[in-house]
Amino acid sequence: MTGEITLPPLPQLMPGTARTLPISGELLKLLQPLEGLIAAGQSAKAEVLSLKQADQTFQLLLKLTLDSGRQTTVQATSNQPLPLGTSLAVTQPSAGNLAITVQQAIAASVATLTRIDTTQLPVGTLLQGKVLTTQLQPQAAGQPAVYRSLVSLLNTALSGSTLSIDSPQPLRIGSLLSALVQGSQSLSFVPLSGRQEQLAIAQQLATQQSRQASLTGLINALQNLPPSDSTSSELRVAVDKLLAGLPDLQQLSNPKALAQALGNSGAFLESRLLAGDNSALAGDLKGNLLRLIAQMTPGLPSSTSFNAIIAANTLAQVLPSFVRSALGTLGQVSAKPQPGGFPLPSRLLQSLEEEGDLEHLLRLAAAAVSRLQSHQLASLEQSGLTDDGRLLTTWQLEIPMRTMQDVVPLQVKFQREDPAEKPPEEKRQEREPKQQLWRVELAFDLEPLGPLQVQAQLLKGRLSSQLWAERPFTASLIESHLGSLRERLLASGLDVGDLDCHLGTPPQGPKTRLEQRWVDETA
Repeated sequence: MTGEITLPPLPQLMPGTARTLPISGELLKLLQPLEGLIAAGQSAKAEVLSLKQADQTFQLLLKLTLDSGRQTTVQATSNQPLPLGTSLAVTQPSAGNLAITVQQAIAASVATLTRIDTTQLPVGTLLQGKVLTTQLQPQAAGQPAVYRSLVSLLNTALSGSTLSIDSPQPLRIGSLLSALVQGSQSLSFVPLSGRQEQLAIAQQLATQQSRQASLTGLINALQNLPPSDSTSSELRVAVDKLLAGLPDLQQLSNPKALAQALGNSGAFLESRLLAGDNSALAGDLKGNLLRLIAQMTPGLPSSTSFNAIIAANTLAQVLPSFVRSALGTLGQVSAKPQPGGFPLPSRLLQSLEEEGDLEHLLRLAAAAVSRLQSHQLASLEQSGLTDDGRLLTTWQLEIPMRTMQDVVPLQVKFQREDPAEKPPEEKRQEREPKQQLWRVELAFDLEPLGPLQVQAQLLKGRLSSQLWAERPFTASLIESHLGSLRERLLASGLDVGDLDCHLGTPPQGPKTRLEQRWVDETA
C-alpha cells in the first residue's frame, strides 16, 4: 500500500500543552459487571492501558486507582476510542457500567497527536506504528471515503504516543506501518522493496538455521542430566519447569490443550510481550529456554570462551526489534514472498573436545532457541501480499510432544489466505462475507510409522487433505483407514472433499503452495 496519509486538522496546540474532550456523561460498559467497585458518591482515577477495536465498539483495559490507594484493572467497552495513556475520572452508576465524569489533563507524551512537531521529527523521518483502530468518517455524497485510524508509535522519541491519521483506504487493525514524515500534517507510506526485505529475512533465516539444532537433542540431555553438587537448585528448577511443560500425545488430542500448546510454542513470545502480556513467560517454551540459559551461565568456568552464550543473549535481545521491523515492512510489501522449506530438517550437535557437560548443555539450549527463531523467521518469509492482492499470513512453529518415553517434535504450519480488498462501493453491494482459505501442514516422525507429513485445507466448511508417508507399510496402513477418517470428519460436521495418501514426501519446487492451491475447490 502506497500513497499519502494525513493528520486530521485541529486547532494547533502549543508544545507541552494538553486538551480536554467534552465526553462527560458517556458510559463505559464493563465486560464483567462488578458490584460496589467504586463507592456511591466517590470517583476513581483511571488510565487506559490498552485499546482494541471490535467491529464498531472499542475494548479498553483500564487501571483504576481508588481513593484508598488500591489499584485494580478492569475491562470495558466504549463507543469512542480512548488513546493509550488517557487519564479519566470515573464513577460507577451500576454494576455493569462506569461513567466518565471528568477527563483529566492528558500529558503531552500520551496525548493523541494530530500534528507532527518537525523540530522533533524532521521531514524524512521514518515512523513505524501499530494500527489500533480504523473508522469510516461521515462524508458528503460524492466525496471520496476517508478512514480515521489511531496508530501507536513504536520508534523515535515519540514511542508510545498515539497518532491520529486519515487515509483514503482502511488500515488493517493490528498491522504495523512504516511511513515517512512529509510535513507537520502529512505522511507517506514507504514504497518498500519486497526484494530487499525478503532478502534481509532470508539472510537472517540462513544465519539462524546454521546455528539451530533439533529440540530433541537438548531435551534428551536434560532428561539424562546426572545429579551433581555442581548443579544449582535454580538450574534444576528451570530444567524441571521446561520438562514439565512438554505436552503428551493425549493432551494434544484435546482442543483446549492443543490451543494452549500452540500459544506456548515460543512463536508468539515477542508479540505477547510487546502487547504487555507478562504472563506469556510463565509456560512459554522459548521463555523457559531463555530462563534455562540464564541459570546455566553463572556456572561456566571463568576461563571459558563460549560463543553460544553471547549468541543466545544477543539473539534474545535483537529478535523482538527485528521481528517488529520486518512485520512493519511485510504489512506493506506487494511482491510475492519466496517461502522457506517446511519442515525444518533434523539436526543434532556433537559434543566438542575439551568441552564440559555444562558448556555442551548450554550450546544445545542456544541451538534450540535458534531453531524456534528459525520457525519465526520462516513465518515472516511466507507472509505478504500476492500479485492479485491476496494477503497470506503464516504461522510456523514446533511443539515437542511426549510419546511414552520419547519426545517427538511436531512441526506445524498454519496459513490463512484473505481475499483481495475491494473498493468500498463493491463492499456495500457484497451480500456474502468474504471467505478465508485456511491451510494446515503437519510433520512428525513417530515410530513405528516413520516420517509423516499432512496437508489440509478448509474453505467454506469443506475440508480436503493429502498425507505422505515415507514407509510403504505406513502408506498402505493409512490408505486402508481413510474411509474411517472420512466418516469421523463427517460426524464432526465438516463437508469432506478429497482424502488421499501418497508414498514419499510432498513435492517441492519453485512453484510453491503459496502460489497455487494444491486442491482447487472451485474447479
